[in-house]
Amino acid sequence: MRASDVMTSNVISVTPDMTVRDVAKIFVDNGISGAPVLDPDGHIAGMISEGDLLRRTEIGTDERTRTSWLDVWSASHEARDYIKTHAVKVRDVMTTDVVSVRPETPLGEVAGILETRRIKRVPVTNAGQLVGIVSRANLVQALASRPDEPASDVTLSDADIRATLMGEMAGRKWSFAGRNIVVTDGVVHLWGAFRSMEAVEAVRVAAQGIPGVKRVEDHTEPYQVMPGI
Repeated sequence: MRASDVMTSNVISVTPDMTVRDVAKIFVDNGISGAPVLDPDGHIAGMISEGDLLRRTEIGTDERTRTSWLDVWSASHEARDYIKTHAVKVRDVMTTDVVSVRPETPLGEVAGILETRRIKRVPVTNAGQLVGIVSRANLVQALASRPDEPASDVTLSDADIRATLMGEMAGRKWSFAGRNIVVTDGVVHLWGAFRSMEAVEAVRVAAQGIPGVKRVEDHTEPYQVMPGI
């Protein structure tokens, strides 16, 4: 799937010259938590969200607890804080470092941007113009809209189950040697010593997705680190 398959096309936008209070009203009236900021040519000038409106002098949330000596002594940091909490216009509080995607951008790439940049939404542009927004909620909606997978009537042999599981694990950092996997009558037995329970759980999940697997039995033991190593 691509960004165009899940994006919200009817996007509510604001302008740099709007007031912060006007934007707050737009958020409340439309049940949204963020919006792109468009310049007169329709290009994205920034993004503004609830996070940009949390600390405001009007409601007494402008004071921030200093957590380090850097915060205490940094004049530029204090100046930025003051602007964020006291400025009236959107242009002064919006986020200007905006990343956008195109309609054909794969959802995997979109999810990566949302995750790594710790943002909740990303604008979708085409020829420099805003055409939509993809939010975390859109990705969840896409997942919820997927049809149920039809029950498979294929039952693999024990040897095929083991081979399929080995293929799924190939090249993954959490995989482990094939001699530690035994399949008997559709039951996958995991043996050996492993560095993390997460690795064992990943193998279990991989095995449970294979047709014919009845259950997974874990016989593994914690990896013992030798003294001095």
